[in-house]
Amino acid sequence: MYAVVKTGGKQYRVSKDDIMHVERLEGDAGDIVTLPEVLMIGDGGNVQVGEPTISGASVAAEIVEQGRARKIIIFKKRRRQNYRRKKGHRQHFTMLKVTDILTDGAKPKKAVKKAAPKKEEPKAEAAPAKAAKAEAKAAPKKAAVKADDLKLLSGIGPVLEQKLIDAGVTSFAQIAKWKAKDIEEFDEKLSFKGRIEREGWVDQAKELAKGEKE
Repeated sequence: MYAVVKTGGKQYRVSKDDIMHVERLEGDAGDIVTLPEVLMIGDGGNVQVGEPTISGASVAAEIVEQGRARKIIIFKKRRRQNYRRKKGHRQHFTMLKVTDILTDGAKPKKAVKKAAPKKEEPKAEAAPAKAAKAEAKAAPKKAAVKADDLKLLSGIGPVLEQKLIDAGVTSFAQIAKWKAKDIEEFDEKLSFKGRIEREGWVDQAKELAKGEKE
């Protein structure tokens, strides 16, 4: 049995246990998702075609991985205008494993997540732990570190600034030291979608960090 399903503006011919890469879908690895836009179902000599979709039909799939494709470099240049722009893009994708092709409004079986075993804490450590908490309360609070105004970087507003602060980035000096690996890590972790390279935050941060030192 196979089905032709549409997702992310593309069509895929799938059968049970097939692995497919589609445009990014919301969810974590192990989650079950349903693809409701089924255009055709074939089972031996019987073929059912939708108008445009088949009512009550869907494809159930398990999320195997959330990933990103290889980087594509985009370079633009204008003659005699000293104009050069280089950008990189890595497309997000979701890897799915087809678990079932459903008809007549059937619902997929939900994946059962195994509960993590509870960690037993040794009783002997209870007293030191209480003493440590008491010392922490008694110790004077450290003065809060004043963060730089990250909104001075092109394309950063209050929302993106807060994301960076929550991730531990509070100064231009930190951003100025970012390497390609750091840029890729923060771009993926905070969903900046290539904005770091596109806006040139690292170069801007270097200039702003110099100005603060002066």
